Amino acid sequence: MADPDQRNPLTYREAGVDIDAAAELVGRIKPLAARTARPEVLAGLGGFGALFELPVERFRRPVLVASTDGVGTKLRLAHRLGRHNTIGIDLVAMCANDIVVQGAEPLFFLDYYATGRLDSAVAGDVVEGIAEGCERAGCALIGGETAEMPGMYAAGDYDLAGFCVGVAERDRLVDGRAARPGDVLVGLASSGPHANGYSLIRRVIEDTDADLNQPLTSDTLGQHLLAPTRIYVPLVLSLLSEFSVNALAHITGGGLVENVPRVLPKDTMAAIDPASWPRPDIFGWIQSRGNVADSEMLRTFNCGIGMVAVVPKDQSEAIIDHCFEQGIAAWEIGEVRAAPDREPFAEMLA
Repeated sequence: MADPDQRNPLTYREAGVDIDAAAELVGRIKPLAARTARPEVLAGLGGFGALFELPVERFRRPVLVASTDGVGTKLRLAHRLGRHNTIGIDLVAMCANDIVVQGAEPLFFLDYYATGRLDSAVAGDVVEGIAEGCERAGCALIGGETAEMPGMYAAGDYDLAGFCVGVAERDRLVDGRAARPGDVLVGLASSGPHANGYSLIRRVIEDTDADLNQPLTSDTLGQHLLAPTRIYVPLVLSLLSEFSVNALAHITGGGLVENVPRVLPKDTMAAIDPASWPRPDIFGWIQSRGNVADSEMLRTFNCGIGMVAVVPKDQSEAIIDHCFEQGIAAWEIGEVRAAPDREPFAEMLA
């Protein structure tokens, strides 16, 4: 065994961690974060903690609303296709959409990027998407963490987590208690599978040896599958300011079947007509190529509806028109019905 004193000095870079690459990445992130700045940001990137002043002058009883999420195995498709500049939009969307359905305005966002060996070009593309997502959601990217951990991840792999904090007026929180039988379910169009069901999607791709570059309507299969999650924040905030919205559901894992009942009060149910909206072609491809039952599709994917608003019947038509004016298609997809002595549930109408 060699004398320890005779060996060349060992560096952190030789152990697998490149501090210079991390510093280069921070330099690329700073102008991206600057694009998302809000007046309340007192100190963002570079410090041990970010500082954000609560806009209390706009609220009587402000309530903070927080969410954390990731993008799951959609990352595997981004890696396979070598496209990393939109996956960050998914990350922001999954968190920001979760808090806006409670009536909260997203304020700021932080991310966590973990990898075995830092590729600053790939990481920079990911953060570029995060910044784009923050701009769409109206929140500030004020911090994050880049963790380089040799031995924890396979070559080229990385994982993401996001953290979003928003604020709402306490007496204007949307908690679903106002929903009642007779209310209409207005479904807002999704941009694709968003970031849910990708383990099943990848299984279909593997089992059928599908070519991600094959054409599917106006794009390729891969482009449809990597389409970033729609961010509903501006539309929902405008709906809340102009209409009566009794409940809102973000349609994530579990689909319409599981997510709509989460926002309904006891003794009610959601009656949903699956034929009431056009199902995007990507879901037809998944179902036919994977031989997936319709019931499984509806409890795994959003199937074209990324968010549901529970609204009074006399306002549903105006709300749908407003959504179309804002560039997002919407349809009346069902209604709230009485279900005495039952916990909330969803029933798909034949």
